[in-house]
Amino acid sequence: MTSTTSGSAFRRLANRLDTNSDGYGPLRGTLGTARMGMIWLAANLVVTTLLTGTLFVPGIDWGLAIGMIVLGTLIGGSVLVLVGNMGTRTGLPTMSLTKGSFGLRGSFLPVAANVVTLMGWSWVQAMLAGVTVNFLVEQATGFSSPVLFSVLCQLLVVCLAIFGHAGIARVEPWLALVILAFMAYIFTTAFLAHGPADFSAIPQDVAAGWSPVAALDVVIATAISWTVLSAEFNRLARTQAAGMIGSGIGYTLSTVLAMTLGATAIGYVVLEGGEAVPFDPTVIVAAFGAPLAVVIFLSVMATNTMVVYGMVASVVNMVPSRRVTFLPTAIVLGAVSILGSTWLALLDRFTAFLTVIGAMFIPVFAIMIVDYYLVRSRHYGRDILQGRGGQYWYTGGVNVAAVLVWLIGAGASLLLTYVMPSPIGATIPTFVLSALLYLGWAAATRRIDRTRRPHVHLLDLPDTRRAHADH
Repeated sequence: MTSTTSGSAFRRLANRLDTNSDGYGPLRGTLGTARMGMIWLAANLVVTTLLTGTLFVPGIDWGLAIGMIVLGTLIGGSVLVLVGNMGTRTGLPTMSLTKGSFGLRGSFLPVAANVVTLMGWSWVQAMLAGVTVNFLVEQATGFSSPVLFSVLCQLLVVCLAIFGHAGIARVEPWLALVILAFMAYIFTTAFLAHGPADFSAIPQDVAAGWSPVAALDVVIATAISWTVLSAEFNRLARTQAAGMIGSGIGYTLSTVLAMTLGATAIGYVVLEGGEAVPFDPTVIVAAFGAPLAVVIFLSVMATNTMVVYGMVASVVNMVPSRRVTFLPTAIVLGAVSILGSTWLALLDRFTAFLTVIGAMFIPVFAIMIVDYYLVRSRHYGRDILQGRGGQYWYTGGVNVAAVLVWLIGAGASLLLTYVMPSPIGATIPTFVLSALLYLGWAAATRRIDRTRRPHVHLLDLPDTRRAHADH
């Protein structure tokens, strides 16, 4: 009797989550420019972005660090906006859009890479929240267990992703306003104590191993890491203008503010005689007080909930079938995310983590942008919703050329980062190389479609087949 009741409760919950999830095909957006801007502003006002700014100072000059933050955000943000606009135009999430260029089955490869990337982000954010909570508890009671608090924070995130992601999505923009207010307090405190000239005069630490180009690559890689969710967010936009303007302004503003705050906060610590320990939330919490810890915790809970939800949605959207459902997928991925949050050593390898993200996804987004905007003339048909067959089937469901370009691009990125460092960094050459290789293949095989079609959302195209049938 008990097992039957429990089973039926599980089934009712699973059915409700499947009904309310953003899976199974295209959505028609309803949100305007301001709302899209707030979504992106809230999404990136998170401790990982702030702490990324602490990596650069005093490794490079404070003013130069700000310049690299702005330049890298504009470059990486342009990729984010273009991929996000594909979501607005089609109604599909980012990983579903990879079916157009990689093939209906070839897209499983970037989907798998996306799950790994989001899982890593989830671990990092849970650890940062756990370390922050542990710092407050240790100050108050003397008890210390950062692993325990990281696990508890991630357990809460998984529960929120399953039961409350919709509520978090509504609350997150308001939380962004709270974060902005506290950021204003930190900036005010820092600049009342020390002027910009003092920050610029901080002696550079050559031993830190940073250069302006390395900082630029990390900032661009941050934008690339957010691009895996750009179409998920931007398909909610009512118009292309709303999506592009809202995401462009929201992402740029949040990233520049958060990273500049991180660079300024760690500079303040140095000017006050403290030690510049990068990517450690306890350093700036000690400098600016417990309210910052509360803001860090709340921002991580909100953003990490959407990261876990996005990870589950990527897997659920992988095939046009309801055999892969939300709740079991969330439980499995949630369990992995909770176990992984115990790996605190990952925090010491954060820049390497961003480098791997860049190597994996810069070629993917270069291929996607070239395929959609240049090769396919800004049009994907309803065949992209099928499980097999149609114009996106390529060879057995895989576009071998896209996979090869991806591998070449990823290899080039790692080569230019670790073996033969490029004077202009690895991200820009990798993107250009991948884009040119894919465009060259398309031109050589005469796949470039020069037909001018009026823009039509996937939901408005005639449904000639049962796009969501199980296969």
